[in-house]
Amino acid sequence: MSKVYDAANKLADEIRNSEEFLKYREARKEVLANPEFKSRIEEFEKIRYDVQVLSMEKGSTDPEKMQKLQELYTILVENKDIKEYFDLEVNFNVMVADVNKIIAESMSDIFAK
Repeated sequence: MSKVYDAANKLADEIRNSEEFLKYREARKEVLANPEFKSRIEEFEKIRYDVQVLSMEKGSTDPEKMQKLQELYTILVENKDIKEYFDLEVNFNVMVADVNKIIAESMSDIFAK
């Protein structure tokens, strides 16, 4: 098997054992254990997904959905546990995005014009 696959598996293990992942996973578990929080977060995530899909597909946003998303976010982050969960989610996603960027940059010469 290629060293690339070995490195990818090692990277996956490193991510699963990272502080960012472990804290995010624990916060997610705790927040979603509350049925009310779970329901509201699922509603928020569905609207956020719809907004992202619309943006990618059409290159535009639905002002009503954006307003609903912002209003729901404002309400959710009033709770310190949900705010911490969202902050940890951002931290984890930043780490994953940084890893993706590093990988993409390593191949930039292939796509250079």
